[in-house]
Amino acid sequence: MPQPKYRKIAVIGYRSVGKSSLTIQFVEGQFVDSYDPTIENTFNKMVSVNGQDFNLQLVDTAGQDEYSIFPQSHSMDIHGYVLVYSVTSMKSFEVVQVLHDKLLDMVGKIQVPTVLVGNKKDLHMERVIKPEEGKKLADSWGAAFMESSAKENETAVEVFKRIILEMEKADGNAPPEEKKCIVM
Repeated sequence: MPQPKYRKIAVIGYRSVGKSSLTIQFVEGQFVDSYDPTIENTFNKMVSVNGQDFNLQLVDTAGQDEYSIFPQSHSMDIHGYVLVYSVTSMKSFEVVQVLHDKLLDMVGKIQVPTVLVGNKKDLHMERVIKPEEGKKLADSWGAAFMESSAKENETAVEVFKRIILEMEKADGNAPPEEKKCIVM
C-alpha cells in the first residue's frame, strides 16, 4: 500500500458564502446552521481517491473582500485552492475573481490547482449567478467548476475529491484516461 500523500488545501472566498459549512460538511458530515465569522480554522481528514490515500489539511480561511491584503500564509505550502462564491451574491462572485488574481500574484504562477465552487445552490429563488457564468469563469482560469449546497450535503465530498484530482494532474499524476474502443 503506498504511503498517504500529504496535501494542504486553502478554502477562500468572500464572507458568508459557506466556506466553513462546505468544509465541515466534508470533514464531519454535518451542516452548521449558525453563522459565526471564521478567523481561521484548520481541519484534517484522510480520504482515498483512485486507490491513493491522502492526508488532507484544510485551511478554512476568514472571509476576504476585494480590499483584503492576501495573507502570505494562504500561498505558502498550499497545494490547491477551493475558491467559493455564493450563487445568491453578485458581490461574492466579483470578489472571488479579485481573490484569484491576488492568489496568482502571490504565488507567482499563471495557474494553480483550483476548484471554483458556486455554493448555496439550494436557494433557487435568490439565485443571481447562473451555472454557465461560474463555468465560464473557471474555464478562463483553467480551473474545475462545481456548484454545491453545503446545507443539503450536495457535492461537498466531490468538491474536495476534485481538488485532489486537480493537484495530482498538476503533479503529473493524472489518472489514466479511459480508452474508448470504436468498432467499425
